[in-house]
Amino acid sequence: MICPIRMGMSYECSVLLSVHPSRALVDEKFKVLVQNASPGAELTVHSHLLSEDKHNWEAFGHYICDSTGSVNCKSLTMYFSPVQFSLFYWRARHMLRKSNVETPLEVTVSVYQGHLTEGFPEHRALAAVLVERWYMAPGVQRIPVTEHNLTATLFLPPGPGPFPAVLDLWGGGGNLVEYRSSLLASHGFAALALDYLTNDLTITTGKMMKNDYFETAYKFLEQHPQIVGSRIAMWGLSLGTAMTLKMAAYSKVMKLRCAVCYSGSHIQPVNGSTEEILNNFLKNQDKTRINEKQEVIWHDMGRVQCPLLLVVGQDDQNWPAFVSAMDIKKMMEKAGNIHLLTLLVYPDTGHLIEPPYSPHTRASTFRSFESRELYTSLWGGQTVGHARAQEDSWRKSLMFLREHLYGRRKKSNL
Repeated sequence: MICPIRMGMSYECSVLLSVHPSRALVDEKFKVLVQNASPGAELTVHSHLLSEDKHNWEAFGHYICDSTGSVNCKSLTMYFSPVQFSLFYWRARHMLRKSNVETPLEVTVSVYQGHLTEGFPEHRALAAVLVERWYMAPGVQRIPVTEHNLTATLFLPPGPGPFPAVLDLWGGGGNLVEYRSSLLASHGFAALALDYLTNDLTITTGKMMKNDYFETAYKFLEQHPQIVGSRIAMWGLSLGTAMTLKMAAYSKVMKLRCAVCYSGSHIQPVNGSTEEILNNFLKNQDKTRINEKQEVIWHDMGRVQCPLLLVVGQDDQNWPAFVSAMDIKKMMEKAGNIHLLTLLVYPDTGHLIEPPYSPHTRASTFRSFESRELYTSLWGGQTVGHARAQEDSWRKSLMFLREHLYGRRKKSNL
């Protein structure tokens, strides 16, 4: 019989299992220490999460105890020791999307005798602990925004401010996605998560958003009393990158301090609305594999005059982000503003580059915004390479924002 699960530490008879810290942000590393096992014993460290949508997520790694009967794991979702080749990975059947960022992810970490790969519920754990992983740090404020016909959520860091801000756009799946914004606020940036595809105004009018919707969101941030109006960035993923690049290059209202773009493209109608851009993506779906080179480029990236961080994976199977990044680089070189570009290219990395320690999802069921039908989408990426890219790109993205929004390489206290 297992000892009762306790926060951070549990033990049964002789085997001790501890996880530190037991409560932390999702992008913080945490150490797992197994003690009092037999020297040379083969052990499996396992984690389990029941998500909000009632899907089971699990990860495991195989280890061999040292001469003291101990195993020291430095991270739970990364590739570990080069001596004992072990891979601790999430088994991803779906995309993990945290809807309620005001509650933590509750992960049960267990240790088992032997090197197991399946059937964990049928085996007896030697010890287990419960840990919490948060997207919101203590003191972060979550403020729903509906004024000016916006569908958004503003996250403010702890303290009086004012703070630099990030306008945060997700991709073509629609809906209001808050977890990246709440995590950015936990690192000192005000962040506005913006729904631009499935918001109330789109449903009411039957029309998708045009440029002025994004400019309205920008002006909301610019005029907010707890935000430094001259220090606003824009961050886009996938379709959100297309919108970010477009606004950075063409908007006369938005004076962005910098822009961060993940897994996206500048392949779009220059003067198109959100609907026209999305329809253009759908029309060219047969050209969105990285081994195809039939793209037609309409967007002059030489117009971008703010620092730009591009993050792409070379195994992106959803959109030709790498090809687009190379073309953007050439355009900026030709325009004489290549000094504004920071380009991060990661091998074995797919489309869905998430905050660190998020599960790698190579393929998943995806609901098309246009038809609302479910289909399987291939995102790409290999577990180890993708996990490393998520950790490295997140760290460098925060450094990029600190440098250009704070004017210095500000260290986070979180």
